[in-house]
Amino acid sequence: MIEIIGATKVFHQKMALDSVSLSINPGQVFGLIGPNGAGKTTLIRLLNQIIYPTKGQIRIANISLNEAHVRSFGYLPEERGLYREMRVLEHLIFLGQLRGMAKNEAKEASSLWLEKFEISDWKYRKISSLSKGMAQKVQFIGTVLHNPDIIILDEPLSGFDPLNVDLIINEVRNLKAEDKTVIYSTHNMNSVDELCDEVALLNHGRVVAHDSVMKLRWAYKSGNFKVRFQGSKVSFAHGLWTWFEMLSCKELNDGVFEAEIKSRGAYQINHVFERLSEAVQLQKVEEQLPGMHDVFIKLVKDEK
Repeated sequence: MIEIIGATKVFHQKMALDSVSLSINPGQVFGLIGPNGAGKTTLIRLLNQIIYPTKGQIRIANISLNEAHVRSFGYLPEERGLYREMRVLEHLIFLGQLRGMAKNEAKEASSLWLEKFEISDWKYRKISSLSKGMAQKVQFIGTVLHNPDIIILDEPLSGFDPLNVDLIINEVRNLKAEDKTVIYSTHNMNSVDELCDEVALLNHGRVVAHDSVMKLRWAYKSGNFKVRFQGSKVSFAHGLWTWFEMLSCKELNDGVFEAEIKSRGAYQINHVFERLSEAVQLQKVEEQLPGMHDVFIKLVKDEK
């Protein structure tokens, strides 16, 4: 387990982190989100021992974070940085050796990853000849090459086309399946919905929310439902009465409709059945939970 206990960081009398406390369980994908300037990068740099807290501490499996932990971390920074004149395989071997791998071990692992990402043909090309997306694949490989237990990914999807976004998302899932701990910092809320078990939202250097993704989505549900029914659209509208508002309604096929409705009060899914089951033949009723995009906006606005 990673324990961040009262971590505070002050830069020239400016509070970047204010008594941040978080626990991150092993084997989970932990989302670290927040607006620009919230303190995410500062926290990531503390975890990587690039900087040190003004107050507080970080513990890994009940041991204070120290230099011996460096090799157990993999870090993909938001500001990508590769040596442009080095060749791809050469560069990956170099990165592996920095994390304590023997040269032959690093070469073998690099070749396997290059083949997996279908870029083996580029192993002897200079970094400067790679497209942005190709270079980012190389840097991702460098992050996981040494088989770290804890992987920190800062905006890992930035600059990728949809195919490569899917590639990285699948690799994050694979890392989780291997019981790796992934700290996933991003502004891409759709990927948070897809990948993250828990999430912490930082704002103004403080933790605003820390919970499972599903609990946060349930906590901020807005009373929206999707209903599929067979019957009369007019009867359906009358059935809503003053309890629900119809947001949209489209005919799927002859006499079968799909509608989006919104509760006018604290009405739940059982009230949908109560109001509509006599008016039309209900085929499907789903409560529509907000995505993390909407939860993010709500939490940040509530802080202002």
